[in-house]
Parts: sequence; structure tokens; C-alpha cells
Amino acid sequence: MLNKLRQAINPGLDKMGSLFASTGMSPIFWTTLSLILAASSGLTYMSAIYFGSNWYLSSMVGSILLLFSGFFDIVDGCVARVTKQSSKKGAYLDSVFDKISESIIFIGLAIGGLVNPIISQIAISTSLLVSYTRAKSEAVGFDLKGIGIGERAERLLLIGILGLIPVEGILQGAVILVCILAGVTLFQRVSFTIQKL
Repeated sequence: MLNKLRQAINPGLDKMGSLFASTGMSPIFWTTLSLILAASSGLTYMSAIYFGSNWYLSSMVGSILLLFSGFFDIVDGCVARVTKQSSKKGAYLDSVFDKISESIIFIGLAIGGLVNPIISQIAISTSLLVSYTRAKSEAVGFDLKGIGIGERAERLLLIGILGLIPVEGILQGAVILVCILAGVTLFQRVSFTIQKL
């Protein structure tokens, strides 16, 4: 869904890409920064185990870091596009770092006690399966970009935004929604590919 929005605001994204490109930092730098922020988000969520009734501090800070991580995940692609530095190496690292980021975030939520560990495990599994189906579909010649209601950006944005709300259990609700979105997206992608084969 956000991919369609991204297409509509491409001129603005190109300006943003030019702005960040002017720093002289490569797309891979921004990809790595996104991973560092996501890892920091996961560790912050994890720290909720030490705060008890003050869990919201971990939820809020972790969610802010997660949203910044998502922002820089967009920046790396914008910089690569405007500087014409798109490469197989960059695309590979971006994809791998995305999966590492998701795993750290869901593990952090579970260890921090913000989300039931079983629900967190389901979220990791379904999220990774969504990515796996895209990779396998691309391997047989079908591009699944934009196919499905809950791609990675939508799922993490949901956690990041809802995590800012000071309501106990909100992150568990967010991750349950992530499981549903990922499950539906998985079904949509498998169905799309099977119909094309």
C-alpha cells in the first residue's frame, strides 16, 4: 500500500534524496544507519523488562527509534536513485538488514514483556515468509513489489505509531495486527504467483 503512496510523492522523495546525497554519504551508509536504529529500537523495547510499571518509556523511545529507522530505510533508496549508485550489493544488504531488523524488534518486544513471546514468534515467522515468497517469486520471474496489503513498511509503521500510545497492551495489539496483515499478504503473494505459473 505504501509503495503506491511512494510513487505519488516521488518528486518529493527525489528532493530528499538529493539533500541527503549532498552529505557525501553513500546509500549503504544510510542502510547501515537504519539497521543500527532498528537494533537500538529492539534493545530499547527489551529494556522494558527492567522498568515494570514504567514500561511506556521503553515503548515510546523504542517506537521513535523504529520510526527513524524506517525513515532512513527510505533515504537509502532515494540517495541510490538520485546518485545513480544502485547496485546489487546495496540491494542485497538492504534486504538482509531488513530481515535482521525485523527479527531484533520482535525479539526485543518479547523479551521486554511488551508482547507475548508466542505472538512475537508468529509475527517473525509470517514476516519472514512474506519476504521469502517474494524472493522465490522473483526467482521464477515474477515481481511481487506492491502485491499484498501488509509489506514490511506497513507492518513496522504500525508498531512504531501504536507504540507511542500510552495504553498498556497496545504493542501486543499492534503485533497481532502485524500477524494478520502478514498472513493475508502471504496468502495474496502465493495466490498471485500460483495464478501466474
